Amino acid sequence: MHLAYPAVLAALLFCTGLYGVLARRNAILVLMSVELMLNAVNLNLVAFDVWLRDALHAGQALTLFTIAIAAAEIGIGLSIVLMVYRNRGTSDVDRLRDTVESAETAEPDGAPDATAAAQKAEATA
Repeated sequence: MHLAYPAVLAALLFCTGLYGVLARRNAILVLMSVELMLNAVNLNLVAFDVWLRDALHAGQALTLFTIAIAAAEIGIGLSIVLMVYRNRGTSDVDRLRDTVESAETAEPDGAPDATAAAQKAEATA
């Protein structure tokens, strides 16, 4: 088996996933792009394991660990995205930069702080 074919396919998958992480704004699509990158790594691990004819099959064992970690990551990541969507009403990554809800602070005389109000208006815009 030629090593070039799976290596090129893995490189294309990884580049597609990297583009998805950098260019997408939806958090679910970002998670899917991370999965694509992990699958490219898995493909490389198995291809090099077959090419090197490893007696212990270390590449395949590492692939199983990577799949288990990816499944846990998707489960936790998707639950976080769903909770953020429930609270904020959007899963847009640019709008989620300010994850801490800024409470309106009051000055000693009872007037609301103008900078906190301006930051909250900017975050919701």
